[in-house]
Amino acid sequence: MAKFRDIIKYYDRYRVAVIFSIAAASIFEIIDLVVPYATGQILNVLSGQPLDNAIENAIAAIVNLIKLPQNRLSSLAVLMTVIFLVTVVRAPIQVWSTWWFHWDIAFRARRDHFKETIAKILTLPLEFYDENNPGRIAGKIARGLENHTFTYPEIAGQMIPKLFRVLGIFVVILLIEWRIAIVFLISFVVILSYTLKDLNKLMEQEKRLDKYMENTQSRNSEIITNIKTVKAFATEPLEFKRQKQRLDREFKVLDYRIHLGYIKLGTFRTAFVQFCVFAILGLTLAATVKGQISLGHFLTTLTVSSMAYAELEPISNLAEIFTRRYASMLGYHELMQQPIGVDAASLVETGSAYSFTGKIEFSNVTFGYDTNRPVLQDVNLLIEPYQTVALVGRSGSGKSTLVKLLFRYFDPNQGRILIDGQDIITLDVGNYRRRLAIVHQEVDVFNGTLLENLRYGNQSASFQQVEEACRIAKLDDVIRTLPEGYYTVVGERGVRLSGGQRQRLGIARALLVEPDVLVFDEATSSLDYESERLIQLAMRSIQGTRTTIIIAHRLSTVREADKIVVLDQGRIVEVGSHDELLRHEGIYRRLHSLQETGELLS
Repeated sequence: MAKFRDIIKYYDRYRVAVIFSIAAASIFEIIDLVVPYATGQILNVLSGQPLDNAIENAIAAIVNLIKLPQNRLSSLAVLMTVIFLVTVVRAPIQVWSTWWFHWDIAFRARRDHFKETIAKILTLPLEFYDENNPGRIAGKIARGLENHTFTYPEIAGQMIPKLFRVLGIFVVILLIEWRIAIVFLISFVVILSYTLKDLNKLMEQEKRLDKYMENTQSRNSEIITNIKTVKAFATEPLEFKRQKQRLDREFKVLDYRIHLGYIKLGTFRTAFVQFCVFAILGLTLAATVKGQISLGHFLTTLTVSSMAYAELEPISNLAEIFTRRYASMLGYHELMQQPIGVDAASLVETGSAYSFTGKIEFSNVTFGYDTNRPVLQDVNLLIEPYQTVALVGRSGSGKSTLVKLLFRYFDPNQGRILIDGQDIITLDVGNYRRRLAIVHQEVDVFNGTLLENLRYGNQSASFQQVEEACRIAKLDDVIRTLPEGYYTVVGERGVRLSGGQRQRLGIARALLVEPDVLVFDEATSSLDYESERLIQLAMRSIQGTRTTIIIAHRLSTVREADKIVVLDQGRIVEVGSHDELLRHEGIYRRLHSLQETGELLS
């Protein structure tokens, strides 16, 4: 569970620079107080009243140093020079330091944390992505990083230094008249306490709003991803109605609870500040009339107290901005605190590649996504090198789960999986997976050229290797029809390719990896007859060149497999060739009969 300290720790690696930048900005804010103080001393000089002892001694030392006469004009000249230096010379220094210390730190932190975020995305377990869609994840990252980036310059560069300025003003007033200083301090404590109390309540509303907005954006992402389904079922009115309800709910929380809460808070603050300004004016005027403070001190006290109360609004506004951003920043840290998956590979290539014959053994393997409900139970299966093995069975029998365990997306609850006699848990997961390849039912295609997609798993593949892989995968005829051949941009998610073309692209891409084990996961289940025939021809040309595992609903795809393994309710119930299994009165024969008669497989 993310907490406030996680937000603070965001800049931990820049701790020295952060402390220095806040200190520098605070010093600049305090230096500003020299102007009203020096102005008050000028008024004392003009009215013939005495200067403060420390100032008078400092002016005398400066006058002696530069050989000026000791008179009123020399004192005025020194005080005016001080005001000039503070107001003119410090301006460019402050502007430069603001960029260097605040924005530079913020942008460096954004870059570094974005790298860590990408690393986190690549190492999160698959089940996380099953529970959170891309829109929700991307929105959480974007809002969290953006709010962190822009909050630092505002908090470190403005809010904290302004609080130091107020503290400096309190010290100045305390040195002039302690009774006025106490009234000033009490008024600030009251205002800030009330503000923080209200902001804490509003923060809870902001968390609720952030959750609502996240749900809305998540659904938007789903609508965009599944827009063909939305249009096919003519559910545009339903989706619009649902999103409209979500937006109306957001509006009610935002307008009637959050925004109205900020308005009420601002109204109280403004009214109370005006009362306090009038009270300080009255107390200062009374002290001056009684002769307790000089005319210059009257001007200084009134000016700096007005400066302090003027800072209340920007301080409160910055606190409100932080409150608005707090929920999204916490959400980002909650994402970053997610544990990495057992399937997480190293993000740095080690260069120590494996080489396998392709002998695979599942030994007493039991697994369940919920340990109380096993999907696979006591599975024992030996696959010899270069053998083609088909996994068949009803939906939910555990075929795809077996492959997920082979790829180490999950680890077995019991038992072991061996490749060439080595337990795959003992192998580096990244180097191990580089010796495997899989062609899914839905082949993922990136927005780029066809050549970039083909070389995705092997960036160093030569053009001749690409052409050979495309020939084996029966993709070469398709490439010749494309306007720019291999350099044709296939569109995001491969929308410019048909289902069969994407499948053949997936096969060619897998072959370019030159894997020791090649898996086809329902590679033909959603294709038309012609596309299925082409895929089957491609698969047939691969058989015997490496260990091949085929998961299929269509039994026509697996007739020529060396071994067909039938699973039912997570157990292996039959093993044999196509002809051997047909001679048995078992599940395979029943499934085959159902498909021969045109009935659907359940």
